[in-house]
Parts: sequence; structure tokens; C-alpha cells
Amino acid sequence: MHQDNKTYEQLIARFTAWAKQEENVRVAIIIGSRARTDHPADEWSDLDIIILAQDPEPYWQLDAWLHQLGTVWLTFVEPTPDGRGFERRVLFAPGLDVDFVPSPAVAFRQMLESHIPPDIADMIRRGIRIVVDKDNLAALLPDLPAAQAPTQPPQERDFLNLVRNFWYHTLWTAKHLRRGELWWAKAGCDMHLKGLLQQMLEWHARATRGQNIDTWLRGRFLEEWADPRAVMALRAAFAHYDEEDVWRALLATMDLFAWLERETAVALHFTYPTDGQTHTAELVKELFANR
Repeated sequence: MHQDNKTYEQLIARFTAWAKQEENVRVAIIIGSRARTDHPADEWSDLDIIILAQDPEPYWQLDAWLHQLGTVWLTFVEPTPDGRGFERRVLFAPGLDVDFVPSPAVAFRQMLESHIPPDIADMIRRGIRIVVDKDNLAALLPDLPAAQAPTQPPQERDFLNLVRNFWYHTLWTAKHLRRGELWWAKAGCDMHLKGLLQQMLEWHARATRGQNIDTWLRGRFLEEWADPRAVMALRAAFAHYDEEDVWRALLATMDLFAWLERETAVALHFTYPTDGQTHTAELVKELFANR
């Protein structure tokens, strides 16, 4: 079920009125698609709000405050993607999906005055919408250009480390398949290896198309920036919960990664680690043939 922007704007208005009266809340910032102009919110978008508070703990530890904003269908807490804190995720009636990220106001201010991590700088650059600002935080926000600054290519040692990690875990996955541990094998194929594949897709896109290519974060809009050949190949790279299908997806993932790493290495003038890849791939295929 999707909701129109008007419904979300009504929720934003209720939240803003609440936050202005809540002394503990100092600043509230809307981030994500409902704040940016590039890839703005559509009918499927959720709402992401950073709550900068003197004491953020009550907003992820407790949920009573949510009922002042609307009828709560579901709410739960999970770590933020960057691992720095927690977020409270809420599904309000009639299906409004909201992520609240409570954070210490003092720490956020100190960060703006000293060193801004790349992911926070990226968030600011893409666009934010301040709905509450009791402490004039807006004056501290850097004036970042809308266009992404060219990203530095990986160091060769980091490239080689990821490549070796990938091929090591192809054999790891194959061994768990032969042992009959399908859950672990599928997780190896469709989680760990895919995480490494995502990084290689980003490096490949920037190495072959220019370091200013916007690869977003955590695979967002991958279908737009990744090599079209890779996007097509991904159709065969994921598996059903079935032993033969995990084998098929594993081999397809290996084939995809192999040409991505080769083209990336050539473009960046890196060593191409053919020996380790070849030996490991041969062992995996041997385990597959003798299953």
C-alpha cells in the first residue's frame, strides 16, 4: 500500500508541532527522498527524520511519544546502517512508513565543527530539510555542492584484499554446500559474496566510466549506474533455497565477479591476481562436478 505526499506532509506537520513543544528535542531534520531533488520521493517512499536531542535515548527506548503523532500499527528498534546508534521504525495508520533516528545534539554539533564523515557529508549534499532548529544549527551546516565530488579510486592493496576475500568465500560456500548446510551456503552466496560484489560493481563503474559517477550508498539505484552487462548478469546470480540452484547462482556470481575484477584492474593499472582466482575457481568447480 502506498500513500500520497499530502498524507506524509500532514504527518510531518504533526511531528513538527510536537517537536517544537518537546524541550528535549533541539533539532529535527528530514533526510532522504523527501528532502532531496535528485530522485525525490515517489508514491513508495518512506519518511526519514533525524531527531537531535539533549537525551536521545527515550525516543528509541520508549514508544509512548509516537501516539501523539498518529495511530501506531507497528514499531521496533534496530541499529542504524552505519552502526553508530539506533533508529525507531514505525508504521503509522494508514500505512505511513517512518524512520526516526534519535542522536545526541551536542555530538552532532561537534561533528559539524570538526570532521564530517563522508556519509554525513553525502546526506547533506543530496539535500536536507530542517523542520525544527531551536539552536541555530543551520548556521553550522557546510555549503556543499549538489554534484558529487570525484571519488578516489581504491588503493591496490584494498582492491586485492577484496578480491582475495571473494574467492576465499566461493570455496567456503562450496564446502558448506557439499556438507549439506544449505542455509549457510545460501547466505554465503547471496549475502557475503553479494556484499563484495556490490563494492566491485561500484569500483568498476567509476574505473570505467569516470570517478565522478554517482554510485550512491549501499546499492541504491544500482540499475542506473552499474554496467548494463552486470545488471543483466545479476538475474542469474541469486538462488532459490535449493542446493542445485545455489550451485548455479554461485557459479554465475563467480563469472560476473571475474570479468568485473579483470576490467577494473586493467582500468586502474592494478595487478590482476589470476593464480589465486584460477586455483580457487577450479576447486569450486571440482566440488560441483563431484557432488
